[in-house]
Amino acid sequence: MEKSHTNSSNLFAVAFYNLENLFDIYDDYLTNDNDFLPDSVKRWTPKRYHNKLRKLGLAISNIGKEETGTNPAIIGLAEVENNLVLDDLLASNHLRDLNYDYVHFDSPDERGIDVAFLYDTTVFEVEVSEVFPVNIYDADGTVDYTRDILLVTGFLYGERTYIMVNHWPSRHDGELETEPKRMLASEKASEVIQTIKSDNPEAKIIVMGDFNDDPNSESIKHLIHSNDLYNPMTTLLTNKQGTTVHEFEWNLFDQILISTNYFETAKGKLSFNRAKIFNVDFLKQFHGRYKGSPFRTYVGKKYKGGYSDHFPVYILLQLN
Repeated sequence: MEKSHTNSSNLFAVAFYNLENLFDIYDDYLTNDNDFLPDSVKRWTPKRYHNKLRKLGLAISNIGKEETGTNPAIIGLAEVENNLVLDDLLASNHLRDLNYDYVHFDSPDERGIDVAFLYDTTVFEVEVSEVFPVNIYDADGTVDYTRDILLVTGFLYGERTYIMVNHWPSRHDGELETEPKRMLASEKASEVIQTIKSDNPEAKIIVMGDFNDDPNSESIKHLIHSNDLYNPMTTLLTNKQGTTVHEFEWNLFDQILISTNYFETAKGKLSFNRAKIFNVDFLKQFHGRYKGSPFRTYVGKKYKGGYSDHFPVYILLQLN
């Protein structure tokens, strides 16, 4: 594999970013994307779409750059509509000259938003990718369509790595009311991990996503304790910092969990260095009562022209 990923250190970034409704401007008759059309209430015009793509490209290309000197090796994404928006994202100003490709499958989510996987082809080689549906039912027995779990297996700097990208059910109908849905997603993720480990007990596993739960939530603790994972994000949530804000309170729904063998430092192996929130000033609201929170594209139906309602998160891995 060519190694054009110029790195000023032996560190590189593995990231996750919820892009806040990255829809194209066209009507998809199979999904409920009607809010994001040029003639909708939100007036999702080509100009606004391309402005968002440019901004997201700037953000993505800079994740971890302060520590690594280069763009991130891997970025898991949430809230992308389809292949078209991923093609357009990779063709945008700040990403077009980088060596990114992506993995994406359409999920059954009612709004048509999916997870995806971006990777630098000079440092990661895809071996296989697959999706695992999360089957959830409402009280009346109807299916609650949500995002699949995406599993990408490949070679990161030559080391076989299993990366799972998640976007668990939201808290829209209340945190407690929706908690059982996230527990089901947690159990499904556990099943996937156990399947991986049954084939490869020494598997290096990274589980990332917008879990719609914090590090101390039962669904996350269940996932960690059932699968010998480590959550490096636990200490990052404070009353003054997180990845997304709801009613003036910080949450850290965006997390990256790792298998504990990332603490082994054998020569030629990848090991964990540290975890961070990418909350640089240009991603923040500049003024007003939401100062310091993520600079969003929309607040309700009102266009703000920002990046996303979430900050990205990333871990730094070290090549020993």
